[in-house]
Amino acid sequence: MSTPIHIIGGGMAGSEAAWQAVNLGVPVVIHEMRPRVGTFAHQTGHLAEMVCSNSFRSDDDEQNAVGLLHWEMRQAGGLIMSMADRHRLPAGGALAVDREPFAADVTAHLRAHPLVTVSEEEVTALPETGPAIIATGPLTSGPLAQAIADEAGQDSLAFFDAIAPIIHADSIDMSKAWMQSRYDKGETEEERTAYLNCPMDKATYEAFIDALLAAEKTAFKEGETAGYFDGCLPIEVMAERGRETLRFGPMKPVGLTNPHAPQVKPYAVVQLRRDNKLGTLFNIVGFQTKMKYGAQTSVFRMIPGLKNARFARLGGIHRNTFINSPTLLDDQMRLRSRPHIRFAGQITGVEGYVESAAMGLLAGRLAAAEILGQTLPPVPQDTAMGALIHHITGGAEARTFQPMNVNFGLFPPIDLKGGRKNRKARYKGYTDRAKAAWTGWLTGEPALAL
Repeated sequence: MSTPIHIIGGGMAGSEAAWQAVNLGVPVVIHEMRPRVGTFAHQTGHLAEMVCSNSFRSDDDEQNAVGLLHWEMRQAGGLIMSMADRHRLPAGGALAVDREPFAADVTAHLRAHPLVTVSEEEVTALPETGPAIIATGPLTSGPLAQAIADEAGQDSLAFFDAIAPIIHADSIDMSKAWMQSRYDKGETEEERTAYLNCPMDKATYEAFIDALLAAEKTAFKEGETAGYFDGCLPIEVMAERGRETLRFGPMKPVGLTNPHAPQVKPYAVVQLRRDNKLGTLFNIVGFQTKMKYGAQTSVFRMIPGLKNARFARLGGIHRNTFINSPTLLDDQMRLRSRPHIRFAGQITGVEGYVESAAMGLLAGRLAAAEILGQTLPPVPQDTAMGALIHHITGGAEARTFQPMNVNFGLFPPIDLKGGRKNRKARYKGYTDRAKAAWTGWLTGEPALAL
């Protein structure tokens, strides 16, 4: 049997890295400190536990970069996407999952594999010998984060992520709320009614904004200067940027008709998305918050339909550690100063469940290939995978490096025949080119130019 890969962290990236490696015949040891050592955000000891949301975002693989990333991971036999598809919930055009069964199934698949060993322990130092993958995610333990910072010769880079609250469905007043996906999007009735909507008139919205701005917030510790990730801003931070900001963000009232008052256009709408298959839990979409718990209950109960809401989980804020990957990692995701160590997931400076799992997929394949004496060709930058790995290992400006979701701005420009095309045609051109390139990379054959 070949040398095992030690994977530190059993989140999205670590779980996917392990699955890819063992399916190439290379054993792995997953070091996951939970449940022995908990975090404020995690609630179980499962691998791949979803914390901030239960959504993998858009599943459109022709017009959306993250949907394309879904497609690429499915083509590569990704465990995370396979389990997400198995535990999918109605969410319009998004891929949302029943988070607890999803994590339990990922855990069961990995623990059942003969080449996987799971070690429940906290790792506090960098491995002296390899091969190893560090995939500890946003909640890297203090001692290991310090060891990484010491090795990198820099202060830990960080930003703050916020978590949205979850509400018991039977505490929602359906005489005020209704079920509808925006623009009735979806192929089935279940998908077209995947979201629960709570309408606000202008006076209610203004009162809500006032309460939001006045609410007591969690304060940063002395000396903490990290900012927020723009894709996961607390709602009160958005409100501070302008009273109308939420109406053009998570509370936009477009594409919805209130059946209780069809002639009245809501001034703003709060949407909730199903959080489990039973439909007993809903999370408030886009309502990440740093309000203190008491303030959350009073402010959120101002929302029509949520007057008597019972909260299964309140929102919160946590520090998300990442490294300056463009200066520290080579194009194989290896730490330049210790090439037996690779990094994967959010700690590399990608943001989001899917992006984290995707970097785990690549790290697992790259590490396994190296052990097997193989050399994988560079991942084509035309692909979503390639665009991400290129960004974090040299494409981004190191001095201003910040976490990034996958987006078409990371892809090489596309030259469409026939002159200037509209955005829909351009995005379809990106995805067609990416699919050909990714298929070629997986099969070892060069992709034909489109």
